[in-house]
This record gives sequence, C-alpha cells and structure tokens, in this order.
Amino acid sequence: MFSGLATALITPMRADGSIDEAGLRQLVRFQEERGVRALVPCGSTGESATLDHEEHLQAIRIVVDEARKAKIIAGTGSNSTAEAIHLSRGAQDLGADGLLSVSPYYNRPTPAGIIGHFKAISDAVDIPIIVYNIPSRTGSNITSATMLELAKLPNVAGAKEASGDINQIARIVAGAPRDFTVLSGDDGMTLPAMALGAKGVISVASNIVPERMLRLVNEMLEGRLEDARRTNQELLPLFSALFLETNPQPVKAAVRLMGLPAGPLRMPLCDMSPANLESLKKVLGQYGLI
Repeated sequence: MFSGLATALITPMRADGSIDEAGLRQLVRFQEERGVRALVPCGSTGESATLDHEEHLQAIRIVVDEARKAKIIAGTGSNSTAEAIHLSRGAQDLGADGLLSVSPYYNRPTPAGIIGHFKAISDAVDIPIIVYNIPSRTGSNITSATMLELAKLPNVAGAKEASGDINQIARIVAGAPRDFTVLSGDDGMTLPAMALGAKGVISVASNIVPERMLRLVNEMLEGRLEDARRTNQELLPLFSALFLETNPQPVKAAVRLMGLPAGPLRMPLCDMSPANLESLKKVLGQYGLI
C-alpha cells in the first residue's frame, strides 16, 4: 500500500492541553510542501496514549481533511481489541487510507493472542493495516514467525518494525509475500533495514527535517547506496538527539524551537531536562534548524 517516507506526526496542543487544530493543519501543510506523501497521526509520536477516543478521531479527521497529496495511515492501536476495532472503524469512516496498529501493550499476549487480535481488526475493516512492532513499549515482541502468520491475514499489508533486531527484520523481509511491505520504525535503522529490502520508514525525524529524510529514503529506493551512506552519516547526530529522552519529548521540543506549532506535552510526559534541552539546541543549531 505504501513505500517511501511517512512522518509520524506530533499532536500540537494548546496551552489548556486541548488539540490545536489550526496548528495540526499547519504541520500537515509543512509536510506536504516539503514532499512528504504519507502522514501518520496518532502514533506514539502523536501522544496517542493520552488522547481519549473523541480526541483520537478528532486528530485523524483534521489530518484527513487538511491533506491534499499525502496518504493518511491512522494510528488506531490499543491493548484492548474492542477499542482497537472501534478506533479502526472510526478512522476508516473518516477516510483514512490505512491503519497503523500497535501490538497490544501491557497485556503481553501470546503469539496466538496477537494473531487473534489482528484477525479481529482485519475482519472489522476494509482498508490496509500496518502492524507495529515495538517491544520496548509494548513489553512483548512480535517474532518473525508470528509476523509472517499475520502477513497471511486479509488487509494486513505491512509491518512497522521497531524491534531493533536486524536479523528479525531480515527474516520478515525474506519470508513475507511480495505485496507485504516492511517499514523501519526507527530512523537510525532506515538504511540497514532498507538494504535488507524494507521499503521505507515511518519517521520521527521527518517532523523537523522532512527533505533530508526524503533524500535518504529515495537514495535507498534508487539503489544509490554511497549517497545514502553520506546522508545517513549526516543525520546520525540528529537521530541521537531526538532520543535523548522519551519520544516525543525531544521532537516536540525541537518543533517548538523551530517556531512551528507544538505546545505542551500531556502528563506523564514532561519537558526535557535543562541539560538535555541544551544538547538538543546545540544539535539543531548545527543543522541550521534554529
């Protein structure tokens, strides 16, 4: 359903903590004007964990309504299968092109439970689903064997792989059907994952450097490995700076420092420590972003 660069959008907030609709629309335009053709609202970077159902669908509605060129892959995952189905149906009704659905977190389901969860979602909607594997947040890993079983389900069109295990990514790419798209879920793993056959990345960094991330992904898709290596090396300090603290604390700070809409974080996330914020500012300055 998709290859290339997708931006995992932040959710800008007003001072009172409500969603900043005008700000979110501005961020959609910022991305599209710089060539990004896929947007992911309400993922981890969009603070989905602290959005209630109404806000979650509100953010998706805003992004779908504002986008003119980009496909919208709406984050609709949950540790409750019924809740994930509710959000997925809602996103489909709002016009999303696809869904990003994280593996159930905290519950730590067995492989059979994971397969049952995604089968229930697949049965409930008609649009493509990208399965999001991020063990550092969910508490359990979708193994390559389980992911390849999920790839057999109707509507399950791809995987966002953020396990950090390059061997696992290699096994998924090697064993998946040809129409199953593997995407890196980690900016720093984009080059190695794509070298193995992944087709792109769902990126945090592209919130602030969309052109540079687009260049990296296109260089890999076009087989220009030496150019991609240089671009990746240029971006490595930024990748590190954006994860000095829990995502999306650094990227939201970076967006704010660039003069774009960001607003506050929702608790329990909080502002960066003064020392880490100074380190982030230094890196952003080196890239000419502030």
